[in-house]
Amino acid sequence: MPFFVWRFAALLACAAPAAASTVGGAPLIPEPMVFDMIRPLAAPRGELEANTLGLFPLASPGEEIDWAPEIEYALFDGYAVELELPFANGRLQGVKIGLQGTFGTLADNAIVHGWQYLGVVDRDNGKLESSLLYIVGARWNERWSSLTMVGINRPGAPVDRTLPRDNALLINHSVFREMSSRTTAGVEVNWRTSSRQANWLLMPQLHQRLSPQIMVQAGAGLQKPARRAAHPSLALRMIKEF
Repeated sequence: MPFFVWRFAALLACAAPAAASTVGGAPLIPEPMVFDMIRPLAAPRGELEANTLGLFPLASPGEEIDWAPEIEYALFDGYAVELELPFANGRLQGVKIGLQGTFGTLADNAIVHGWQYLGVVDRDNGKLESSLLYIVGARWNERWSSLTMVGINRPGAPVDRTLPRDNALLINHSVFREMSSRTTAGVEVNWRTSSRQANWLLMPQLHQRLSPQIMVQAGAGLQKPARRAAHPSLALRMIKEF
């Protein structure tokens, strides 16, 4: 079993007898590039960010370029909202709303945990797809950290109402190493599986802060869409904080 799993289990074991502290003093954990969070956990009230993610498939004819501009805002300390417009090539797919909250910190502020809800209204049929996730981030030392998101996805009602909804398990795990005050390297694994289909993504990535308010995240990895072959993909996220 990887070292970080053992250490994560040890931190949780140490934290178990104690109640969660307040969100103040929470560790700062980098955000995954592809499965974006709605501000870091424990973000202070008033934080505002606009960003756009692009996923560019390579060597896979017919695959669409996915991109999504979004805006995120921390309404209260530890609680944030998001509005996102997901596109495939040049076509708007729907409207995505996100809500995120922070439970608190554990293990002497080495761990922060919270929750996230994502709701997507499909442009074509108006049906709502929902996801609910538990989030836990751990600061191992000055350089290393990780963030894990585990939850469920409930798609919109199927056209054939005799069929059950194809609910899915969602897992996203990322490990980061801060190379300097401006540069962070990481690897992100995103997995979604249900009784009918599965897809996954493996994305090594680099986060580069260009100024106090501007960051660029870039990565190259492999993506396996549901019912299609795996293919290499490039990813780019541009971030502006206010």
